[in-house]
Formats: sequence, C-alpha cells, structure tokens
Amino acid sequence: MTEPVFLAFLLALLPPGKLLFSMDRTTWERGNAPLNLLVLGVLLHGYTVPLVWTALDHDGNSGTVRRIQLVSRLLKALPAGRWKGLVADREFIGGEWFRFLRRKGIKRAIRIRKNAVVDELRVDAWFGDLKVGEVRCLAERANVYGEVMQVVATRSPTGDLVAIATDFSVWDTCVLYRARWSIESTFASLKVRGFDLERTGITRPDRLERLFGLVILAWVSCLRVGGWLQTQVPVKVKAHGRPAMSLVRYGAEQLCHALRWNLPGLPELIRLLSTPFHAPGAA
Repeated sequence: MTEPVFLAFLLALLPPGKLLFSMDRTTWERGNAPLNLLVLGVLLHGYTVPLVWTALDHDGNSGTVRRIQLVSRLLKALPAGRWKGLVADREFIGGEWFRFLRRKGIKRAIRIRKNAVVDELRVDAWFGDLKVGEVRCLAERANVYGEVMQVVATRSPTGDLVAIATDFSVWDTCVLYRARWSIESTFASLKVRGFDLERTGITRPDRLERLFGLVILAWVSCLRVGGWLQTQVPVKVKAHGRPAMSLVRYGAEQLCHALRWNLPGLPELIRLLSTPFHAPGAA
C-alpha cells in the first residue's frame, strides 16, 4: 500500500475546487518478472499526477476489487465533492465497477468496447457508420453494464471507433476524455524520459510501490517548478508546433542548475515546492 506520507505531500499541492481524475495501468518487465502498477491520479498541467497506486502481483488487467480499493483509499482523503469525474480506458469496465462509482457520487467518462451491448445492440451496430472526426450520441440514455448512461462515440484519425459511457454532456465528454491521454505522458516521463523507472531491479510489490512514490515526489517537484517557470518565461515553440521541452524537463533543468551552483533564486524555488499548483487553466 502506498505510504501515507506520499499522499499527504501530494494532496498539499492540489489546487482548490473540483478536479478531474484518471485511472490507468502501466507495466514493464524485469527479466521474467512483470512489473504492473495500477495508478489513480489527478489531471494537472497536461499530466496526470499520481496520488495513489498499487503494485499488482500478476500481469494483465486489473480486477474490479483492486480498482474499488484504490478509489476508496483516495476518497478517504478527497471526498466525492472534490471529484469532477473519473476518466478511464476500456480496461476499466463492468457492472459492479460502474455501480460503485455511481453510489459514491463520482461522474464517469469511461471508454467501452465496440462489442459491448447497449440496449440490446452492440456499440459497433449503433455507430458503425461513423466517419473520422464525426461525433454522435444516442437519442436517449441507455443501459450500459446495468447502468443508465449516455453513450458518445467518435472515430479517431486512425479509424478506431471510440465509444464512451458517460454522465457528462456530449461536449464535456469529448473534452474530458481527450484529457485522459495525459496519463500516457506521465508514464512516458517516469519510465523512459529522464527518470528511467524501467531500469529498476526492484520486483517486490511493496518495494516497487515505495520506489514509485519516491520517484513521483521528485517528478512532481520538477513539474511544479516547470509550471511556474512557464508563467515567467514560456518554453519556445518549435516550427512543428510542439514545445522545445516538456514542463517536467524545464523544471528539472532549472532545479539542477540552481542546486549545483547555489544560485540566488534557490530559496524561492524551495518555497515554491511547498505551494499548491494553480487550478487547471489558471495563469
């Protein structure tokens, strides 16, 4: 189980108001040992900041019980009134799971599989003729895994049918679910871009959870500094339209430089690390 000190530190950095949460799983291998982490985090500054996580003792998908346990742990610290909603991919489906979220008062925007049955028809039967970029919803809310929800669908640029069971409006569903991809940016940043979590030789679940927490504390410090620097001197945007570096890298370089050379601005950066993030969209 995640050390309480990690969660206490991370909660102190959250902005006020309602927050959007995302759940996903990241996995890699060390020799013959699969390393499999189930993560629940909050979306901030284009990333998902992990708040609670658990190391699974098997490879493959997570089970409903482990998901419920993870959400329940976070609800003890952040009641449902602080949750704008939860976004998740196709792994995180099922009647018991959907009912749990509704009972806890958590709005859902969760992708469902194209062979899922919605009001006696498969999703790909309802939306099979969708064109790329087109967005459509059912005329009325429908039965999805035993829950009455709206279903919003679109077709991705690669031609994949994306259907989302949701408690939000059509527009909000599209915006919120698109933000779910921020967790992929987080995993890439943690595992291969600078923090090299994949190189660990630790395979015991309890030790892996502790290591993940330590890496998150370092990573979120870099993100906090990078987000602040972005408001002072924005990262240059290259000709292809993408920034020259990520906010995490921006913050990491500034922190390393200040620590190495004991620059006059170091005390300000240290104070910054104990202040909350701005709310999403705030300057």
